[in-house]
Amino acid sequence: MSSSNQTSARQSHLAKKTHSYYVCEKSDGIRYLLYLTQDNQGNEAHYLIDRKNDYWYINQRNLHFPLQNDPQAFHMGTLIDGELVMDLMPNGKREPRFLVFDLLALDGKADLLSKSLDKRLGYFKEHVMKPYKRLFAEYPDELPFQAFQVEMKEMQFSYGIEMMFRQVLPNLKHENDGLIFTCRTSAYQFGTDQHILKWKAPYDNTIDFRMHLDFPVVEPDEFERAEGITEPFIDYDSVPEAKLLIFTGNEKGAPGYEEFQEPLYITESEWETLKALGDPLQDRVIECSMDEEKRWRLYRFRDDKNEANHISTVNSVMDSIRDGVAEEDLLNAAKAIKDGWKLRAQQQQQH
Repeated sequence: MSSSNQTSARQSHLAKKTHSYYVCEKSDGIRYLLYLTQDNQGNEAHYLIDRKNDYWYINQRNLHFPLQNDPQAFHMGTLIDGELVMDLMPNGKREPRFLVFDLLALDGKADLLSKSLDKRLGYFKEHVMKPYKRLFAEYPDELPFQAFQVEMKEMQFSYGIEMMFRQVLPNLKHENDGLIFTCRTSAYQFGTDQHILKWKAPYDNTIDFRMHLDFPVVEPDEFERAEGITEPFIDYDSVPEAKLLIFTGNEKGAPGYEEFQEPLYITESEWETLKALGDPLQDRVIECSMDEEKRWRLYRFRDDKNEANHISTVNSVMDSIRDGVAEEDLLNAAKAIKDGWKLRAQQQQQH
């Protein structure tokens, strides 16, 4: 998933050598905030909150997060940042899993936002994850009835890049499209966080556009004239010109757009598939990737998003494509990153 948090890969190299970062895999899932609270009757309640700020209620019987000293009690006023993925199991079935990578509030205490990432993750592990794992270790038969299983994303020190490429990524049960480097000492940042750096292989860089379809106006042929069609008409069957629009920000209360320099490439068979969906297509937000012939192709619909990527994000992704930093480049940078960690640790001890 592309994001305004992306920076050019060269900037990423520099930042990871001068700051202490965690690295984890970039799951190809859907990002949600998981809100733990109680309903009007005082019962445990949970909501998934998407990018559109829509709330999705989860039945209380299908999710439970106990407190440390009381398995019957539950968390309230707790906000967890993560993403929902579908893991492919050995039996061929897919299971939903919520992967946690941050904690914004715990039991009504929002001062976590000012704490560093390593402390926020420490609070989550101690107060939420440990009681959760202990509960289902004691009652494993209840786990299949949960709406989804919850896990913490595996975080490595940023110089553990080789482990990520050699061990973590090959053994994932869900789709992945890169790595995320997050500063372990920074506070939580809403919106664009310059301390979050994302790496994708050049072929995995994607952009979220708004798709605008321009259908051709055609003259009726002899068969259509024979059926009484004599005026030019819009041909919805032929492949339309698909313009890709970039979000430029809200201007005078209305969203502004700029046309991307390249259109979306759609084959005739792909257009037939799109028509067969029976869903609205005009001005829909779509995620696109570049193929080997440098053409932008539809990867998936992004109905979880209200808007296309901002022009600043698009520029960052294009910079990343032009930089073309490969896996080998990151592996070669690991030693310098590790040396930076050691140096900062020594400086902290001296102070």
